[in-house]
Amino acid sequence: MGGTHHYLIALGSNRRHHLFGGPRAVLDAALVALVDAGVAIQKVSPVLLTAPIGPSLRRYANAAALIATDRAPDELLGLLKRIERRFGRRKGGQRWTARVLDLDIVLWDGGAWSSPGLTVPHILFRERDFVLRPSVAVAPGWRDPVSGLSLRQLTARLTAPRPLSR
Repeated sequence: MGGTHHYLIALGSNRRHHLFGGPRAVLDAALVALVDAGVAIQKVSPVLLTAPIGPSLRRYANAAALIATDRAPDELLGLLKRIERRFGRRKGGQRWTARVLDLDIVLWDGGAWSSPGLTVPHILFRERDFVLRPSVAVAPGWRDPVSGLSLRQLTARLTAPRPLSR
């Protein structure tokens, strides 16, 4: 799998880090960690503040980044997990709780990918406004290889007003 690949990465934080500060600063520090690891950051969305899913009570800072690297999806996932651990994330525990850093591969230029522990496109990204809105800011025309719809179309479908049921 030689050559450069492009990925859409979702970033999220809703806990302060003792060195970097609040969630927005954590996202900035995570981007620096990616660059330090040899990843090229091509475009970063504005930070979006969103309500948490699940038991966490803290609002999330969410963003998306379009990146370039020669790493295959599994290799990039390994890097993202190492960065999360450096920021204090631990394996296990309750899902959707407060966390210093969450890094997810949403899409990549190779289409669909599946291996143990990784599915690209991200399984839930089409249902998550906090992923789609930042993503459409950096790659509006990028298409979901499963549905064939662009990020702009997926966002419009998710956020379209729905008629009230009778």
